[in-house]
Amino acid sequence: MANHIKSGDNVYVLSGNDKGKTGEVLKIIPKHDTCIVKGVNVRTKHVKPNQQNQQGGIVRLEMPVHVSNVSPCVEGKPSRVRFEVREDGSKARVAARDGSELHVLRSASKGGKKTSKKKAAG
Repeated sequence: MANHIKSGDNVYVLSGNDKGKTGEVLKIIPKHDTCIVKGVNVRTKHVKPNQQNQQGGIVRLEMPVHVSNVSPCVEGKPSRVRFEVREDGSKARVAARDGSELHVLRSASKGGKKTSKKKAAG
């Protein structure tokens, strides 16, 4: 699945118990096509005592959400994402709602044309 979101993006939750909430993407898990969003899908987990946590107890954690259930947030509303290749060779993620640029994936090539080395005769 194409990555229409990146860590650090502000996203809008489209479905699930937290439908309508917005939050920042903390982590992307590409193997499972999921992401962890701050303040969304918070669950309680019972933790046994260990070296780092001597007491143990109940911990509240943000659990992963499938990337198809979130959409980048533009002006507080969800937006689809387009990928545009510009004339200078750069590639960017663009919000379909208003055409604003979300992120530059690939910047323009710096060297220009590639030059090949000529073989010496002789």
